[in-house]
Amino acid sequence: MSDAALKPVPALADAPAGHFGAPSAAHSVVMTAMPEGHVWQLFAATLSSEEITQAAGGDAVREAGPGQWFAVGDAPLTPSSFTLLEGRATLIDQSHGRVRIRLEGEAVTALLAKGVAIDLHDQAFPVGRAAITLCSHISVHLTRLAPHSFELMVLRSYALSLWESLIEMGLEFGIEARGPGA
Repeated sequence: MSDAALKPVPALADAPAGHFGAPSAAHSVVMTAMPEGHVWQLFAATLSSEEITQAAGGDAVREAGPGQWFAVGDAPLTPSSFTLLEGRATLIDQSHGRVRIRLEGEAVTALLAKGVAIDLHDQAFPVGRAAITLCSHISVHLTRLAPHSFELMVLRSYALSLWESLIEMGLEFGIEARGPGA
């Protein structure tokens, strides 16, 4: 057996930051690496979104499929936070394995249209809607936070590749990339 210690994947610690592409501030997109915080996956076939949201205590709750949700936030969280769901749901802490990236700006839907196969029009994908899809070649959980704001949640080992793909997709519009802690 090897004596090499396992090291955590740095996620976006080494991601390029700065302004890339077109210098036009009017059409710029801002990409931000969100704080580590927490990502809990919940499985509960018999519970409603409202019950999950209440149990999550104000966390952002996002659908991930039938009977599946993600509870996400910027601060660390423990399983005891979900005592209302005890015996009624299965919880899995995904905080160590997922990274959240926020995209904001007037051109954000045009940028995302280059890489996702989802109709991002306001009526087809309204605020609060979430979907699991591919962005470029990487699986992401995409959530619309506001008319010109999206969050992409990706497996940690693919985060840097997604970050670089988003910069490339945003060159036409100008993209400001803000690393963790920015």
